[in-house]
Amino acid sequence: MTRRLEGKVAVITGTAGGQGAAAAELFAREGAMIVGCDVKAEESAAVTQSVCATGGTMVSLEPCDLSSAAGAQQVIDLAMATFGRIDVLYNNAGRPAFAPVDVMTDEQWRFTMANELDSVFYTSRAAWPHLAANGKAVIINTASLNGHRVVHGLPAAAHTSSKAAVSALTRQLAIEGGPLGIRAVSISPGIVLSPATAAQLKDPEARRVAYEHVVLGRLGEPMDVAHLALFLASDEASWITGVDYLIDGGGSML
Repeated sequence: MTRRLEGKVAVITGTAGGQGAAAAELFAREGAMIVGCDVKAEESAAVTQSVCATGGTMVSLEPCDLSSAAGAQQVIDLAMATFGRIDVLYNNAGRPAFAPVDVMTDEQWRFTMANELDSVFYTSRAAWPHLAANGKAVIINTASLNGHRVVHGLPAAAHTSSKAAVSALTRQLAIEGGPLGIRAVSISPGIVLSPATAAQLKDPEARRVAYEHVVLGRLGEPMDVAHLALFLASDEASWITGVDYLIDGGGSML
């Protein structure tokens, strides 16, 4: 049986753990050649080694800071130098800062915007001419349920703003990319168990609130999101663009 991403080149950002690592593993299993990157050098390299050890093809750049245009350009240059094209750009990486509005510093606000919005723009801009030359490519951006609704008790002004902006940017990429054969979609996960959320969920109150915001009785797993991304990256989704997919255990209904 033909694998769903056979022969495709997928750039996946934030592959050191969580959703990025799960996507790298799954996409490689489905035949994609992976280009990963992360600011966490040791963890990122370990994921690359694991993918290759299980028969996949993956290279990675670490450490890689996508909050600068130079960092974004480096990972795209690696993809082109190694594989000569890009079929899938999965902008998964993100690093928010959380603080109530009245005490949030300029540095925390800018850090979140740089690492959750600027990074998506920089990487998409750097990849754009290569995606256009491909003629049949897709950008998948990681937004968030928090871009649609706020959670009582979570001081996430910067995070909610950046992720809402990612969804809006995705629609713009879709309208500009359509004539070039570039699809653009976003994924908005609810609370997913990962290294990024583990510390927050150790707090009993945070854990209680988290479970109040799901219908299916469990929190998300990174592979839940990776399977949705796999579908959107595949030719099965060739008539899908400009939309945001909520994957939240039904939390958006509450």
